[in-house]
Amino acid sequence: MRWMILAATLALAVNPLTQAAQIFKWVDAQGVTHFDAQPPAGQQVQEIDTQKPVPAPPPASQPSPDPKGEQQTVDAKVKKQVAAQEAKRAEYCATARTNLALFQNNPRVREEVNGEFKRFTEEERQARITDLTKSISDNCL
Repeated sequence: MRWMILAATLALAVNPLTQAAQIFKWVDAQGVTHFDAQPPAGQQVQEIDTQKPVPAPPPASQPSPDPKGEQQTVDAKVKKQVAAQEAKRAEYCATARTNLALFQNNPRVREEVNGEFKRFTEEERQARITDLTKSISDNCL
């Protein structure tokens, strides 16, 4: 029984080495690099050795920028944008709540249109109350 386990383990360990296929690399007329097991006819190809590891590219001559510094810059920019959006949202919510209180507490609400005042009908007032309530529930905490 132990012999069979040992043979199966050995077969599995050797199997990837025996089934390694040749890989070819080439660049087409558009400059796109391709990798395939079958080389194209009439193309200059480079055979890739899949058994040995690919060496790491040499380090760049320029020092790479500090990723933490860049990330902190981006974080600060995003935080500033979020704060501006929150300020606009808070201003909108305050205005919407004021308007809702106005419509709920005053049955004779008027609106200036082209220099003239127009009084809201009861249906228009109720519709505006509904719209403001929904807007506040959707956008405000």
